[in-house]
Amino acid sequence: MNETVMPLAEHMQIVVSDRHTFGTDAVVLADFARIRRRDRALDLGTGCGIITLLWLRDARQSPVACLDIQDRAVRQVQQSIALNHLEERLTVQQADLRDHRQLYPAGSFTLVSMNPPYKPVDTGILSPEPWDQIARHEVCCTLEDACAAAGYLLQFGGRFCICHRPERLADIVTAMRAHDLEPKRLRLVQHREGEAPFLLLMEGRKGAKPYLTAEPTLILESPAGQAEMGRIYGAYFEGGAK
Repeated sequence: MNETVMPLAEHMQIVVSDRHTFGTDAVVLADFARIRRRDRALDLGTGCGIITLLWLRDARQSPVACLDIQDRAVRQVQQSIALNHLEERLTVQQADLRDHRQLYPAGSFTLVSMNPPYKPVDTGILSPEPWDQIARHEVCCTLEDACAAAGYLLQFGGRFCICHRPERLADIVTAMRAHDLEPKRLRLVQHREGEAPFLLLMEGRKGAKPYLTAEPTLILESPAGQAEMGRIYGAYFEGGAK
């Protein structure tokens, strides 16, 4: 497993590898979550830890937590924690989010995020590599599992922020509502004007009343989209992120 250190800012770096890296989806999700200074935040299925590191890069707030089922991903995050001296601000554990009731008391968090596997097991080609299967297909975590965990872990009024493929929108709404998470914010992301969106960002709020706000579409290859991505990526973007 080849590992590389990449900059996120002058004061922040991340350890990535060929198995656990990040892309646009996780970066825009971290920004969409709008972490607040006093949020008690948790990132599920954290991978290389990009979402939590971006939160800590951009905000002065309470410590955050993350977990992943894969030991190598957890070791990578531990390396990033040591590299950035974040021992007092970021905790990571190897755990299965389906065991959420054994991991934390109910209502422990005000913000939960996840960049989940997008494909049901019976769709697409299943990778021969177990680590790739876990990242891409719902072999260890379904959309239902993610929403069940978030619904339990969030306090009343807490927020669950997720990114996913637009074709799973109905599934997301159904799974969220099954666990008392009301969809409140939706944003679509597309590459170019006139193209179909390739990504959606959704926020569900614990115990909220129905009312969904559709935010302006993020068009990556537009002047406004490029300016927004420059703000989101920060120093990493300036260093040549694509």
